[in-house]
Amino acid sequence: MRVTVPHELTREEVRKRLHERAQDLAGNVPGGMAEVTTNWVSDDQVDLTIAAMGQNLTGNIVIEDGQVVIDLALPLALTFVEPMIAGTVKEQGQKLLA
Repeated sequence: MRVTVPHELTREEVRKRLHERAQDLAGNVPGGMAEVTTNWVSDDQVDLTIAAMGQNLTGNIVIEDGQVVIDLALPLALTFVEPMIAGTVKEQGQKLLA
């Protein structure tokens, strides 16, 4: 699943906000009780592992000019709710950048 979150920030400002708010990612996962592990692999990419509701998701966030691209690999059990998850990811991504 790929979600884009538009922004009008510099890449440096996006990096700063994501670094500062990385601990907030777990609180933004619906259902609570989520564990989010982040690993910055470059200045513009952070890899994610999300464990929530008995499911594990992996993905990354890539910072681009004008947008942040969030890619998540959904387990088969969650593909039927992909539109709902995509909407939540976009909404929470906008909050993280605000």
